[in-house]
Amino acid sequence: MDLLPVRPRRRGIRQIGKGLGTLDREVFEAIAESPSPLFDAVMPRLTKAADHSKLWFAIAAALTAVGNESTKRGAARGVATLAVTSLLTNQVAKRVWRRERPNWVLVPLARQTRRHPTSNSLPSGHSASAAAFAVGVGLENPPVGLGLSLLAGLVGISRVATGAHYPGDVLAGLGIGAGLAVLGARVVPPITEPQLPTADPLRVDTPARPQGRGVVLVINPASGSGTGARVVDEVRTALPQAEIVELGEDDDVAEVMRTAAGRAEVLAVGGGDGTVAAAAGIALDAGVPLAVFPAGTFNHFAKDIGCDSTAKTIAAIQQGSVAKVDMVCLNETQMVVNTASVGAYPRFVQTRETLEHKIGKPLAGIYAMFSTLRRGEPVRICYDNKTLQTSLFFLGNCAYLPSGFAPSRRARMDDGLIDVRILETGRRLARLRIMTAVALGRLQRSPLYHEMRVPEFSFRAVDGPTVLALDGEVGTEIEEASFSAQYRVLPVFRPLP
Repeated sequence: MDLLPVRPRRRGIRQIGKGLGTLDREVFEAIAESPSPLFDAVMPRLTKAADHSKLWFAIAAALTAVGNESTKRGAARGVATLAVTSLLTNQVAKRVWRRERPNWVLVPLARQTRRHPTSNSLPSGHSASAAAFAVGVGLENPPVGLGLSLLAGLVGISRVATGAHYPGDVLAGLGIGAGLAVLGARVVPPITEPQLPTADPLRVDTPARPQGRGVVLVINPASGSGTGARVVDEVRTALPQAEIVELGEDDDVAEVMRTAAGRAEVLAVGGGDGTVAAAAGIALDAGVPLAVFPAGTFNHFAKDIGCDSTAKTIAAIQQGSVAKVDMVCLNETQMVVNTASVGAYPRFVQTRETLEHKIGKPLAGIYAMFSTLRRGEPVRICYDNKTLQTSLFFLGNCAYLPSGFAPSRRARMDDGLIDVRILETGRRLARLRIMTAVALGRLQRSPLYHEMRVPEFSFRAVDGPTVLALDGEVGTEIEEASFSAQYRVLPVFRPLP
């Protein structure tokens, strides 16, 4: 069959484009000329609320304040996606194709807004931002995302009803926003709760302590930039019979905790994850349950057991709500409650957590990985009869979510597993290949990425002792490390269903 000449083919494409443009204008005119008191009353207010994304920022703040964990993650993802989408739409997409705004004369005066935009009409920035936020939230919490998607659609309609855009501009904006949100999910996958059946928490019979009798709290009032002092005040008010031991600058923290555990029925601790890890080992040796008050900077362990506020820990103590959680034992001597790492992983976490509140966790994770791979000192390790070079090595107590090299939380604290993730950087063009895989959302399929969940894991530093970081604290140099999961060994106070 003969191929069509080039010129007729181009002429046909132009005719299709001209026909779509004519249809677009006719649909706009039909909407503009349709009398509707509902449109006159609602659409100007809705489009004004969406100016500068005020509507979406307000919704994100509400979701963060009252939502569950998936809703809060969705709000953060939605805001981050909205920021990227707004930048690309207004600074790039609007410069690609020049299109004049619709004729304002056709729109009823009651439906017009005071602000008449002068930028290109294609695409609709309001619609792009709306779709980016709604889909971003929906990736983490589909039911909430569905409701927001309907609202995003109404915002798009309001742009047509008030005469700011043609329908085609709105559709293009919605497509850009949704597409960037989906692309963001490829780079940083949303956290998906495990669907496999799991065992119920192992509860421990413990008496209720409404006044805090038998509780000994060891805490540094200066920890967490003053958070420790606030914890002390709340505990004194809610648990008047609890003993509070305030640490000084010259105190031996471990020795103070051992002494406290010797006379306590419940050992309570307020501090960061490193302090909590020390207290966990002491509580386990003393045979007493542990209560954790979040008084550090990030409080990962406290958050993952559900005690992300002082009030929740107090309530668990008062109700006698205790369940056993896992720990990881290092070389049969030291306990790990969160993570262990070699190489530059601590720097990766510190960089990501410093930036995630400013630019969002997805962008912060990408920047942190790029910075760490560029500056980090590699370490050669040997495990499972293989030797590789790595700049980022992560080992966690229990399985972390999501998959990939941005582990952030645990759905369970008693699965009997160790989560190991390694980025191999010793091969040719390894850093470029890793960053390309991250950008395309295919890191889990890269041969340079190794992820496993096992009950035991051991490795040896090939080139001599290397520094091992434990629970966010830089530990001692070590040449061989053997980790074993300790299944449900530590009783902790935590909210239980």
